[in-house]
Amino acid sequence: MRILQKKFDKICRECGYVPTALVTGASSGIGKVYAETLASLGCNLIIVSNQQKELDDVADIIREKYNVEVLSLFQDLALDTAADDVLSFCHSHEMTVDILINNAGMFFFHQLNKDYDTRMDLMLKLHVVTPTRLCRLFGDEMQKRGFGYIINMSSMAARLPYPGITIYSATKSYLLNFGKAYYYEMRGGGVNVTTVCPGAVATPLYRLSQKLLRLGVRLGIIATPEWLVHKALLGAFKRKRVVQPGLMNVLLPPFLSLVPKKIIYAIWKKLR
Repeated sequence: MRILQKKFDKICRECGYVPTALVTGASSGIGKVYAETLASLGCNLIIVSNQQKELDDVADIIREKYNVEVLSLFQDLALDTAADDVLSFCHSHEMTVDILINNAGMFFFHQLNKDYDTRMDLMLKLHVVTPTRLCRLFGDEMQKRGFGYIINMSSMAARLPYPGITIYSATKSYLLNFGKAYYYEMRGGGVNVTTVCPGAVATPLYRLSQKLLRLGVRLGIIATPEWLVHKALLGAFKRKRVVQPGLMNVLLPPFLSLVPKKIIYAIWKKLR
């Protein structure tokens, strides 16, 4: 944490004021930890979620504990106008976003069929449409100022195109490739773009029991959100293009790529 604090203090000196971070999906899970960690460093916040009560609770706790400025915005990020609405909110409160964290997302494991059309559309908007638009809108403003950080949350699943997570892996692959290319477009303007690709993280996203989550953490196959966020922020502040933390990121994708298609199909037939 000491190294992360030093990096953040350096950022404060570079821009000449206390930065403000915008975190989507901040009412729970990884987004909440992003908000708490940044606040502990002294960063002001704009937190966004479609869970009003939980979001307001997070904002109240952070204000009281860390004495930083926190604005909360109840917003459905799956709406076509979501990114523009978030920008308008920031402008109306005269808030400048120096750190953009596109974290909001969803997960489901199921065969893609007409019963899942609604979830498919939601995932495409949350993982592709809105993050891209937020990057464009806030990225333009950062470039004009010559300063800013953007973090896009992809996943190790971006490298795992398997049945059951068809749309999830595809949208996370989009975020990975988009971020890697956008990094070069923004670099000359003083804006850094970092794409984070975590493996499994102990959050409610996967709807596993607390017992299984704790077991996964003990075995080292599931990361804690605190560990992940620390790695992600440190990588971003070091201006890394991609952060792929954890041993599972090194071992699992290459191993699974060697599994014969017949075996994958046989497993899928039993699971569906």
